[in-house]
Amino acid sequence: MREGRLADRAYTGIVEMINADGLAVGDRLPSEARLAEIFGMSRTVVREALVRLAADDITEARRGAGSFVKNRPSERLGAYMQPSELPSSLGTYEVRFVLEAEAARLAAARRSGDDMARIEAALQELRRALLSNAPAHAQDMELHRRVIQATANPAFLVAFDALEADVDRIMRAGVDISRSRPPEFIREMMREHEMIVEAIRAQDADGAALAMRWHLSQGRKRLMP
Repeated sequence: MREGRLADRAYTGIVEMINADGLAVGDRLPSEARLAEIFGMSRTVVREALVRLAADDITEARRGAGSFVKNRPSERLGAYMQPSELPSSLGTYEVRFVLEAEAARLAAARRSGDDMARIEAALQELRRALLSNAPAHAQDMELHRRVIQATANPAFLVAFDALEADVDRIMRAGVDISRSRPPEFIREMMREHEMIVEAIRAQDADGAALAMRWHLSQGRKRLMP
């Protein structure tokens, strides 16, 4: 537990270093040994932080060369989470890739007519909210929750609800960042949700899983500048 908390601190410190030092995409980070010295931590802890940063698409490791900046988190993220919350919030994507992609697969295979009607209604509410200036994170969350409910396995919902605080922060930030960009960003977000629903409607299990994974992957990218 202690090493996990230290790795969170190292993760946050590296992100703050990227921002404070103005490191650009492709710039090399200090070595593991130097980072350990800067943060007063062991190289093992710094290595764990770098592995997590790479998993979150912020850095990339190049064999024999070190770690490099791959993406810079949007400065607008600061309005929705403290720097210390960034590791746990972005870390939920690894869980969601597994949890929600499989949930979409099962929803496509198992959904009832009533399930489909609820998913369709949630999609319409999300479309209304996204294409206006109204907050849309609650509607986004509801659509994802209704897909999970269509698995007919309550354990999926228990697991998803355990992530709710972090997912809520991500969804709020994602909508805000997308609205600060050209209109096609919101249109693409909407289209990703439509592809998930279309696959579930067609009972295309593999297609639903792929659509969900694509949506989550694109959602993570939208949190970067």
